[in-house]
Amino acid sequence: MKYMGSKRRMLQNGLGELLHTVAPTRNRFFDLFCGTGVVSGFVASRFPVPVVASDLQQYAVILASSQIEIVKKFNPDKSYDAWIASARKWLIDRDYLVASAIKIRPQNSSYQSWRDAVLACRYECSQLPPEFSLSAAYGGYYFSPSQAVWFDALRSTLPIANQKIALAALIQAASSCAASPGHTAQPLGLRDEALPHIAAAWSRDPGTLVHKSLKTSALHSVLVNGKALRSDAVNVAAQISETDIAFIDPPYSAVQYSRFYHVLEAIAIGKTGQIEGNGRYPPRSERPQSRFCKLTESSLALHELLQTIAATGAQAIITFPAGEASNGLSGAQVEAIAHQFFRIRTKKISSIFSTMGGNDKNRKPRHQTSELVLHLTSR
Repeated sequence: MKYMGSKRRMLQNGLGELLHTVAPTRNRFFDLFCGTGVVSGFVASRFPVPVVASDLQQYAVILASSQIEIVKKFNPDKSYDAWIASARKWLIDRDYLVASAIKIRPQNSSYQSWRDAVLACRYECSQLPPEFSLSAAYGGYYFSPSQAVWFDALRSTLPIANQKIALAALIQAASSCAASPGHTAQPLGLRDEALPHIAAAWSRDPGTLVHKSLKTSALHSVLVNGKALRSDAVNVAAQISETDIAFIDPPYSAVQYSRFYHVLEAIAIGKTGQIEGNGRYPPRSERPQSRFCKLTESSLALHELLQTIAATGAQAIITFPAGEASNGLSGAQVEAIAHQFFRIRTKKISSIFSTMGGNDKNRKPRHQTSELVLHLTSR
């Protein structure tokens, strides 16, 4: 998936080794900023330790849930065939509503023809009724009209069995299809150089991607049943006990993460409301706001979180960029705050981070950096 700050690389570069040492000795593993659930899934599939994953956004909770909760065995091909058949029938029953939008094609291969077609797609999709809310919001922008109506159809016909697995597969497919530069903060623009990338993104088949994800999920196993919940990290930390361990990977950006993943959040929820701006965002009041992203509150928020965990006597692992981050925190500050409450074992490992919209012109889209991994134990 397109996700900033993913820990997949770090799990192969030092973090995984630490988890192998520490996680099996704990009663429960708390992933307080679970994101796509990579770390939660790593622990759940390897150690007989219940995982509790939390995040402010519903799409992250769904992704984590699909990796830490025990799932009844299922045949991914059979499940997909039944689901796609239901979605196809749902679309056939509404074909007259979407026919104009999905038939739009560029008249030729020229840039102007593609630009005209994209604008026509945006207009036609904007006229669709509420049952196609994803298409009305994102059709012609992040997705082609055909992709968008399939997302509406698949979201409206989620199978009852293994519903979280199916919804996670749909979210992953949406991330793969999105015509956006890295995340879903904004769709690709209509300059000549962007149009081939739009064409490539719009050529991806949501059904094929969903099927692929279901096959992967069918192979995944969890040793002990876990739980994913939508909640603030400090509130979840209050549930931790002395024999548990918390994994803390807080935001490092001053921009709220909900701005970058609002399309995936809409897929998770199943509908959109009012939209605004170039990114087709919901109003700011409807987007989760983390104190950890605010320059004036990030330090205090981390202090409060670590103080809460320290009071329980539990252990913790923190990962954070070693240098300065745009939310006002730095690796040195994180370490200093942690030192107030814990004994610290420190490790630096190499990682790659998103620069939040870099495009090789104003700045690189990703950069190599060192990341702190702090193992915190009770004083």
